[in-house]
Amino acid sequence: MHFILSLAFAALVLATDVALAQKSETPAEKTETPAASAPAPKPDVFYDPGLLPEPVRAMRDKILEAALSGDLDKLKVVIQTNEMPPAFSFGEDKGDPIAAMKEQSNDGEGREVMAILAEVLEAGYVHVDKGTPQEMYLWPYFAQYPINDLTPSQTIELFKIVTSYEYNEMKEFGAYNFYRVGIGPDGTWHFFVAGD
Repeated sequence: MHFILSLAFAALVLATDVALAQKSETPAEKTETPAASAPAPKPDVFYDPGLLPEPVRAMRDKILEAALSGDLDKLKVVIQTNEMPPAFSFGEDKGDPIAAMKEQSNDGEGREVMAILAEVLEAGYVHVDKGTPQEMYLWPYFAQYPINDLTPSQTIELFKIVTSYEYNEMKEFGAYNFYRVGIGPDGTWHFFVAGD
């Protein structure tokens, strides 16, 4: 009887050791790994100017018409009728926006930058910071879109604004960093700047 109890006890100890050993071994498929961070959501992109609030659409149309004219005086009129002068560079603007456009333009006349302004405003746009004081309609949408996630057709859209060299630099940088236009919901033209 004593022998049988000893065998039963030994079997119980062995079973317990096996169970503990199995519990401590975690199979590879059960190993918990931190969830991969989800990619940032892509913004809704719009192309139809008719979807813009009337003051925004009207300002976009004025800027675009002036830019396509090639006449800096026409663009100056749009700037002067704006509630405040739009920013043409990051930081404090202390100069004449028309002079700044001429300075930024490789042709020295401002027309190259006017052509860029027109192309930017003809691109798709996004509506950002809704319901905040920073709410804005922003062209081109690439300024808020993951640059490394562009589809082939979106890349063609981007090549209307930048060269492939600039695009490759943006991919290395990780974001669009060329010209962009911001117009507030009330139709105020806030900026036409390059950079990020």
